[in-house]
Amino acid sequence: MTGRRPTRSTFLRGPRGRSRATRTGALSAGALVACASFAAGCGIVPGATGGSGDDPITVMTWAPQDTGATNKPGMPAFAQAYARWINDRGGLGGRELNVLTCNDHNDGIAAAKCARRAVKENAVAVVGSYSQHADSFFPVLEGAGIPYIGGYGITNTEFTSPLSYPVNGGQPALLAGLGSTLADSCGPVTLVRPDTIAGDQLPALLDSGLTAGGHERAEDQRAAEDATEYDGQSEQALESTTTDPAEPGCVVPVLGDRTGTFMDSFRRAREDYPEVGTASVLGSVDQTTINASGGASGPYEGAYVTGWYPAVNDPAWDAMKKVIKAESFGDNDVDAADAGVQTTWIAYTVFKAAVESLGDGEVSADTLTRSLDDGLRIDTGGLTPPLRWKFQDKLASVGFPRLVNAEVTLQVVRQGRLVSAREGAVDTTRTLQNADVA
Repeated sequence: MTGRRPTRSTFLRGPRGRSRATRTGALSAGALVACASFAAGCGIVPGATGGSGDDPITVMTWAPQDTGATNKPGMPAFAQAYARWINDRGGLGGRELNVLTCNDHNDGIAAAKCARRAVKENAVAVVGSYSQHADSFFPVLEGAGIPYIGGYGITNTEFTSPLSYPVNGGQPALLAGLGSTLADSCGPVTLVRPDTIAGDQLPALLDSGLTAGGHERAEDQRAAEDATEYDGQSEQALESTTTDPAEPGCVVPVLGDRTGTFMDSFRRAREDYPEVGTASVLGSVDQTTINASGGASGPYEGAYVTGWYPAVNDPAWDAMKKVIKAESFGDNDVDAADAGVQTTWIAYTVFKAAVESLGDGEVSADTLTRSLDDGLRIDTGGLTPPLRWKFQDKLASVGFPRLVNAEVTLQVVRQGRLVSAREGAVDTTRTLQNADVA
C-alpha cells in the first residue's frame, strides 16, 4: 500500500473462499477437445505438418507493438532469441525451430491476420503470445486445429477454448488474489480498468476476492486504454475511496501500459485528498514501470502487486536468464522481469516438452494437441505447479475449464524494488469458484 498510514498485519492473510459454483461452463470442453483431436471427423481442417523427419518445426508468437495502448514487444523478441538458443544446441530432437512473429496492433482485424498467417505458414502452434482479441483469432486457430500454448491470459476465452493451454491463471487469478488481499485492509475499493471488452471481464474477478473476504464490491471505473492523461479519472477514484476518513480506501489501476500514465496523474491529484492505498497486478506494474516513475520516491512505493510467478531474483529463472544473456544481451525489449517474457519462456518450455514427448514421430498441430490432451504432465522447474490439461478442470463450473494453474504470488514495492511480500504462492481456485462471470 502507498501512503503514510501503517499497514495492518492482517493484510497478508491468504484468500478465503467458499466452494460454491455460480454457473456452468459455457461450452462442453470434452466434446470440443475430442473434435480438435479428431479433426477430420468433425469437419475441421487439421493443422499442417511442421516437423516431419528433419523438417523445421514452425510456430508463431504474436503481441502488440508500437501502439498507443499496451505493448508487449519482449514476447516475440524473446521467442526469436529462444529459437536461436535452441537451434545452436541442435534444435528440438534434431529439428530446427522456426519462430514466426506477428504484430497484432491491439486490433481485432490484425489479430485475425496473424492467425491466418499462422495457418498459411503451416505453424504447428502459437506459443507465448498476447492479444486482447480472442474473438478474432481463436476461430481461425480452432478451424485449423492449431493449439494456443501459453497465452498471456488476458481474455476469458483463453480459459475456455479446447485448443488453449494456458500456463498461468491470467487476469482471473491475479484479480481474485488481489481482491482477497485487499479485503482485510482497505476501506472502499475502486477498480480503474480499460473501457474494452477485455476490461469488462475484470470487475467480477476482483469482486470475487473482495466478497470472499467479507468486503463490499469495488467501484467499477472505466477509462480509455490509450489516454495521454487521467486527471479526471484520478479525481473520481479519489472521491470514491476517501468517503470515510476512518477507513482509507484503495485505488486499483489495471490499465496495462497506461497504468504508469494513470499513476502520474494520480500522484498529482492525491495531494488534495486524504491518503489512500494503491495496488495492481503484474503486467500493469513491473520493475521497469517502477524505475521510470522514480523508484522509491515514486507513486508505487508500498503498493502491493499480484503476480503469477516467483520474483525475478528466484533461482528458478536462471535458465531463462542464460538464454537472455546469450541471445538478447543489450536488447531492451527483452527484460527478465517482464511478465510477458516470463510467460513466453514457460510457454516454450511446455512446447519443448510436448515435442519431446512425440519422440521421432510427426510434429503437427494434431499430434501436439493429442499429446497435451492425453495427460502429459509438464514440469516448469518450480516456476508453476506441474501443468496438465484435462477436458474439464476444477474451474469448469464457472466457465474456466482450461484454467489449471490458479496460483498467484504477492509482491510489494519496497525501496523502489518489487520484492516478495509473502512466502510461496496462494491458490485462488476456491475464490474463483465464487466468481460471477456470467
